[in-house]
Amino acid sequence: MPQQAQRQAPQQQPRAQQAYPELLYTRRTRFDPADDLRAAPPLSRYVIGPNESDEWVWLATGYTEVRRILGDHTNFSTRRRWGAEGPNWRPPELVGHLMDYDPPEHTRLRQMLTPEFTVRRLRRLEPDITAIIEEHLDTVQATGPGADLMPLFAQPVPGEVLCELIGVPRDDRPEFLRHCHRHLDFSRSRKVRAADGAAFSRYLVSMVARQRKDPDDGFIGALVREHGDDFTDEEMRGVCVLLILAGIDNIEGMIGLGVLAMLENPDQLPLLLGERDGTGGPGAGKGDGGRLASDRALDELIRYMSVANAPTPRTAVNDVRIGDQLIKAGETVICSLTMANRDPALTDGPDRLDLAREPVAHVAFGHGVHHCLGAALARTELRIAYKALWRRFPELRLAVPAEEVRFYNRALAHGVHRLPVAW
Repeated sequence: MPQQAQRQAPQQQPRAQQAYPELLYTRRTRFDPADDLRAAPPLSRYVIGPNESDEWVWLATGYTEVRRILGDHTNFSTRRRWGAEGPNWRPPELVGHLMDYDPPEHTRLRQMLTPEFTVRRLRRLEPDITAIIEEHLDTVQATGPGADLMPLFAQPVPGEVLCELIGVPRDDRPEFLRHCHRHLDFSRSRKVRAADGAAFSRYLVSMVARQRKDPDDGFIGALVREHGDDFTDEEMRGVCVLLILAGIDNIEGMIGLGVLAMLENPDQLPLLLGERDGTGGPGAGKGDGGRLASDRALDELIRYMSVANAPTPRTAVNDVRIGDQLIKAGETVICSLTMANRDPALTDGPDRLDLAREPVAHVAFGHGVHHCLGAALARTELRIAYKALWRRFPELRLAVPAEEVRFYNRALAHGVHRLPVAW
């Protein structure tokens, strides 16, 4: 991988606005940021659209700048503004959507949700996650060498795990997830996608109503029992929608990219599987030692991939100076997680995948009060998925030349279209 040059300080950068024909912050070359994204200053103005008269926003690419902005909820808001509708108005589809809330509203919701994502709760879910993963590996095995891991494994597993978490009955999952995946398919028209979004949203509303009457041990049932009317039905629906839509895209991308990264770097696979520690010696082995080594390796893989391109844009609510740039109240900032995690200010050799690397405070799951609520679930799911895959297929390899693997760059996440494998 090419070594990234030292990023220049903000005061050394040109002030003129730069125009780009598409979303600059989504651009990648395989696992890496594209050259024009790398060339963007740590904090600069960026025109969205092909014409210089189009709307512009700030684009933050430096690690220091991104952490400063994401960590400052006093001066930067994630809440959308709806002009004539008034400052307190929020469209129904965004009720419960955590990324549309600032403190103290955000704090109220987050404090009620956090206990559902503790290590103890997630360990209770691990047998169900393992069963889902093994079931899909059965399908891969039955398909035989040449099987495409994306539709058979990487795409279905995240949605089914989230259904297990929130309590969608098994018989309802195919139809429910069909609407979710169709809603996330940006090749379809906005109207058609909206219809699918409305369908799974209605399902969640009815599910919340059932849990109000007879709460079970699932995610929604636990919220009903522990918080009652402190959590409205619409807020519960909105929280579930955000969990599902964010989780499906990001975990699908991480499974596919992570498998490909390990196939291209087989010498590092023992670190990810916890069979070797970062000293190069054998075995962290089984048990807690192996799990710790594996978790550290997984975190480096997550940093390196940085599947999510950017979190919800921030809007400055006050004039804020960052470096020598003045961001004025009302201006919008997009933070590139991809570039922040490849900044030498974070770690040496940031373009090198090094699963033995000492842990670093990367921002792949965001930073500040909006740090991804489901980060621990994502790590759990990925750890189980990678280990189960290589336990089932220890001789796993690509079934096509590496140059035939096509990557996609969606607005929300990065990944691969197909991943045919053999064993």
